[in-house]
Amino acid sequence: MVDDVITWILGWSSFLSTFDLRGNKSEDERKTEETALFTKYYTQLKGGEQHIYYCSLPAEDEVLRQKLREESRAVFLQRKSRELLDNEELQNLWFLLDKHQVPPLSGEEAMINYEAYVLVRQKAGPKCRKFFTAKVYAKLLSNDPYGRISIMQFFNYVMRKVWLHQTRIGLSLYDVAGQGYLRESDLENYILELIPTLPQLDGLEKSFYSFYVCTAVRKFFFFLDPLRTGKIKIQDILACSFLDDLLELRDEELSKESQESNWFSAPSALRVYGQYLNLDKDHNGMLSKEELSRYGTATLTSVFLDRVFQECLTYDGEMDYKTYLDFVLALENKKEPAAIQYIFKLLDMENQGYLNVFSLNYFFRAIQEQMKQHGQEPVSFQDVKDEIFDMVKPQDPYKITFQDLVNCCQGDTVVGILIDLNGFWTYENREVLVANDDSSNTVDLEET
Repeated sequence: MVDDVITWILGWSSFLSTFDLRGNKSEDERKTEETALFTKYYTQLKGGEQHIYYCSLPAEDEVLRQKLREESRAVFLQRKSRELLDNEELQNLWFLLDKHQVPPLSGEEAMINYEAYVLVRQKAGPKCRKFFTAKVYAKLLSNDPYGRISIMQFFNYVMRKVWLHQTRIGLSLYDVAGQGYLRESDLENYILELIPTLPQLDGLEKSFYSFYVCTAVRKFFFFLDPLRTGKIKIQDILACSFLDDLLELRDEELSKESQESNWFSAPSALRVYGQYLNLDKDHNGMLSKEELSRYGTATLTSVFLDRVFQECLTYDGEMDYKTYLDFVLALENKKEPAAIQYIFKLLDMENQGYLNVFSLNYFFRAIQEQMKQHGQEPVSFQDVKDEIFDMVKPQDPYKITFQDLVNCCQGDTVVGILIDLNGFWTYENREVLVANDDSSNTVDLEET
């Protein structure tokens, strides 16, 4: 059976490899010939009987099968790439849409009705026809009294679809296993080869590339691989906004504010790495618990830091840069479920899947100790405990689960109260802080 499959794929690959050389044939003729050849080989393979079979992935020592698989995937991706609209075809599509716009304008937007939409579909060519469906038209309908859609909105939809397919093909080239996901090393290779195409990273020294790649990759894996399987689905990469943020660095005129808020920008990566170096007082490239205690405002409790070093990957009791990045991503994004999950695992000391009164008391005692050290009167744990349960409203009145923290939309506040004196102080003085903000806003309005 395997030999038959190999024979079939070789014949099929041989045909596809000559596909580009047949420039004298139309697209329909090529598709007809392709279908005929596929039918021929498929009929030979199944021997007149319809059956289902499964071919396992080639083993590491099966070099020929591995090469065959790689070659087949490459040919497939090339075919898919040729099916996409290129820049010239996109430009021609825009001209056609503009030529068939239906007056009057809606504000400054050129519009098109369904009749003209169908006419453009017929003229645009076979590659464009899949975008011109009744379903797409219906989705783009707004409140136009003439039942038209915006030409710009439709064109942006086409552009987005083409970009998604291009990016999927690009990512798939790094999918060594061919299973629809990227391992950490695959994504590292993708981002490393992407750096020269991003003008906003032109200033990065090559010696910093490995640290930049590590910083970028960690965000993908921290948020998209919560179970820490070591791989991410390409579909999940495309569905999230991280790739958009990364490719935003192609904009040569990206504002300073946008760069500072973008994790993948050069200033952001240098900031995070610079903080790591500043914490590393003994310059051994690793962080001890004492060194990490100075992170941020230096108000994280020692009990929480103990749990960080107990649960997270360390080397002789010290934290490397990759583990530090997970720590930073969790503390800088406490509203996100992945960050709450990271911190919840540290708070759940007995790995029970929930926090009870004992857990809350254990961590809050460290906050009370810090308050004493700063000459403040410690707040009663009973009051804090009641406020936490009132905020979370867990399904079980005596246990707080991870899902409870996510559902209440105040999980970031709860974990801040338990692990960081500054977080507790912010919560305790929230009314004063809000009043101060209101006062400053009033002053600003009066000055205006």
